[in-house]
This record gives sequence, C-alpha cells and structure tokens, in this order.
Amino acid sequence: MIENFIAFRSFPTLDQAQELEALLNKNNIVVALADNIPPVDITFSGSTLQNKYEVKINPADFEKAEDILEKETENLLENIDQDYYLLSFTNEELYEILLNSDEWNIFDYKLAQKLLTDRGKTNDSEMLVSLKKERLKILAKPEENQKPWIIAGYIFSLLGGGIGIIIGYSLWKSKKTLPNGEQIYSYTTEDRKSGKTIFLIGLIIFPLSILIRVLSS
Repeated sequence: MIENFIAFRSFPTLDQAQELEALLNKNNIVVALADNIPPVDITFSGSTLQNKYEVKINPADFEKAEDILEKETENLLENIDQDYYLLSFTNEELYEILLNSDEWNIFDYKLAQKLLTDRGKTNDSEMLVSLKKERLKILAKPEENQKPWIIAGYIFSLLGGGIGIIIGYSLWKSKKTLPNGEQIYSYTTEDRKSGKTIFLIGLIIFPLSILIRVLSS
C-alpha cells in the first residue's frame, strides 16, 4: 500500500524525481512522489533537509530498484570527462566510496568500481555484498549521547511545555531508514524508555497547566 512507502531517493528538482519515477515505473515498480516535509521522527542532529522531492517506493522493492539504477548508470561510465574529480582518487579513497555507498550518488559508486577494476584491484560482487552488510551494521547502531535532550525533555514536560511532549515522542518513536529499506528505531532502548516517560508526563501536565492558566485569568 502506498501509505507504507518510504523515501528511496531525494532530489532538489521535480524533473529529476520524475526521471527516476519513469525509470522505475518502466520496470514495474510502483512509485509515489512527495515533498520531504520534516517528519515527526527527525533526529536531533541539527541537520536540515536540502532535497525537496522524494521518490517513495515499497521497502520490499529497494533491492530491485538499486539494481535497476546500477544497470542504468553503467551505460554512462564510458563517456566521462577526463577531469572528473573521481579520476584523481586513490585506491583507498575509492574503496571508501564502496564502503559508504549510501553517502554517494549511484554514478560515483559505479565509477569507483570501474576505476578499481581498471587498476587491477579486487572488486567482485562477493566483496561488494560484504561491504554493504558491514555498512548496514554500522548504520543500524543506535544514536548515542541523547542525555542533553532527555534532561531538556524532562524539564519542559515538568514545566508544562508542549516542547517536552515533542522531545519525548521523538526520542521514543524516532526511526531511521537503512539503505536496504529497513526501518529501525534511532535510539537505544533506555533512551526510548526515557522518551516515553517524558511524553506521558507531558501529556498529563500540559493540559493541567493550560487549565490552571485559564482558571487564574
């Protein structure tokens, strides 16, 4: 169902998003386009969303969609400018791209593979699968050091502020999407428990604080 779709790629322009939509539709993958409005489960990293349009698909189609993109990109690798910045990368830097593939666009990822192969370096499918698995393990680790937000959440909730409710809910329910489409909780079990407590405290005190203000006015 479309309501269960999650972001596969984000783009700054609608035209770019529609190009990917057409490619995936041609390969029988259902797509939903949307503006990437900051979700309730956004993390507290302070980062901002720079891409405006999201191409959303069923999480079960992520692997298939990645394969389609890779095959489509391979046709572009033979016609690159000789001053393209990746051509000056060392082998170690190219391997970094393969390990952190989620941080790079699909063209650079495939070009890094080609350059390593051209240089006679190990770059087979078994190795790529192993690198992706290792990357998933790294990305799946919960975000740490949420103590300042937990303290702030308790303070705001106890003072009757709605901000405490938002902080508590975010700590409790926040999720992140892995490159394979899997969604997992962003924070540790203990931090999520604290978030739930903050949220419940806020739900109790916030309406009471409003009632007190109304009665005292």
